[in-house]
Amino acid sequence: MIERHMAESEPRSDRDLVDRFRHGDREAFAALYRRHFPAVYRFAFYMTNDSPRAGEITQDVFIWLAGHPAQFDPARGDLGAFLGGVARKFVHRQQRHDQRWLPLEEAAGRQGDSADFAGGLERQQEAAGLRKAIAALPARYREAVVLCDLEGQSYEAAAAAMGCAVGTVRSRLFRARELLVRKFQGNRERQKC
Repeated sequence: MIERHMAESEPRSDRDLVDRFRHGDREAFAALYRRHFPAVYRFAFYMTNDSPRAGEITQDVFIWLAGHPAQFDPARGDLGAFLGGVARKFVHRQQRHDQRWLPLEEAAGRQGDSADFAGGLERQQEAAGLRKAIAALPARYREAVVLCDLEGQSYEAAAAAMGCAVGTVRSRLFRARELLVRKFQGNRERQKC
């Protein structure tokens, strides 16, 4: 009885949950969703810099998984990396679609009264500026920054997710960081004037 209770309380592996879902267990899918939603959403958000769009992409990833659970092959890697690859494809599809439309200008930020509020607003604006700068990078550089710098993945894991060599990830990451530094140095010089 104690052994059974311990087995039930242990977290199930992704492989086990996917297998259970394939056989109709909806709770297994819910467990997969709870486990992997944050990482998929963060990736989509960092790639798009748009919270509603990131939510839509995340939803699309899990809807796709619900319809294609047999596509996951645990012998090729873990489910998190697999879902990251699916999210990557949805992000690219969205970006191709968006290239047909002109982006709308963002509304101006609010002004605050207190110094504490102003400091918090300044930090939020800096973070928003960084997210905007990352979102403006070419997709191949943006992916490297999102996967390695924001998600903390190793070069090897990023290379597997991007479908390229580790050296390519390193060079793209170097170039992306270089572009971001130039962008922020240019902004500071303009602010001095």
